[in-house]
Amino acid sequence: MKQERTIYKIVRAYYEDGLTQQEIANKYAISRMKVSRMLANALKDKVVQIRINTPSSKYPDLEHQIEEKYGLKEVVIADTKSDDQSELITSIGSTAAGYLNANLQGNEIISLTWGRTLLCMVNSLSTDNLPELRVVQMLGGLGEPEAGFHGADLTRRMAQNFSTKPRLIHAPGIVRSRELCKELINDIQVRNTLKLAARADIAVVGLGLFGPGSPLLKSDNILSEEDKNLLVSKSVIGDISFRFFNDQGEYVSSEINDRIVGISIDQIKKIPRIIGIAGGEDKYKTIKATLKGNLIHVLITDNHTAEKLAIENN
Repeated sequence: MKQERTIYKIVRAYYEDGLTQQEIANKYAISRMKVSRMLANALKDKVVQIRINTPSSKYPDLEHQIEEKYGLKEVVIADTKSDDQSELITSIGSTAAGYLNANLQGNEIISLTWGRTLLCMVNSLSTDNLPELRVVQMLGGLGEPEAGFHGADLTRRMAQNFSTKPRLIHAPGIVRSRELCKELINDIQVRNTLKLAARADIAVVGLGLFGPGSPLLKSDNILSEEDKNLLVSKSVIGDISFRFFNDQGEYVSSEINDRIVGISIDQIKKIPRIIGIAGGEDKYKTIKATLKGNLIHVLITDNHTAEKLAIENN
């Protein structure tokens, strides 16, 4: 009878009061694992019965259609009223934050890349106490360190949001020679961080555009002109964590890969849940390529992009 009362209190605290499992564990002086078991048993014994209502999203059928068409684990569509790029990125980032807040268990390793959409996501995250979560940078820094979307800053801020510690890469994302890259990767701090990033349960990645209007082509402090010309010659259309792919979603081989301070293509492929966050007309071909190549497992995008993905032939 005492056990039943405890389960009831824990169920109320979790489902009605909104406490996290760790907060419940602290309140009742039991382990977080025991709280998790009790909640699972409550579902199994029908102490709690969950009814699935139609989501507030306007697009459950469209999400399902794209999941089936491209073999994705999940599609989440942000409702965007405007095609203004700033508003679109904000909407997608906010939707991604809601998805992450709802789906994190609190004991995962989560790897991050960089970019403006990820910045909007981090800005929109609800705070939570997840000290067992490990937030790790999967690629060295790109762009100006003071930029809000720099990978180290995003990793630090996400970790702070979840009351845990970040694991950072104190090195640039790309360097001038493979010898320097090897030297940096062999640094004990960088090596250990990359090892942890490669073990990630979840990677949250921007889908980088490479083509007309691309920040990488406009910038003079990330890629050299020689690098840019090489990637153009290989018909590159985008990147995930600075690993470049073509319009068929095939990662391309080049000497640039030997100068990137980040986890490798093979390591990225082994991450069980890669969440790609991107949208807008400019990135449509990049997004389509990632789906062709099965490079991501979850897509978070805008409704206009989603509608186009649904009707266009593979």
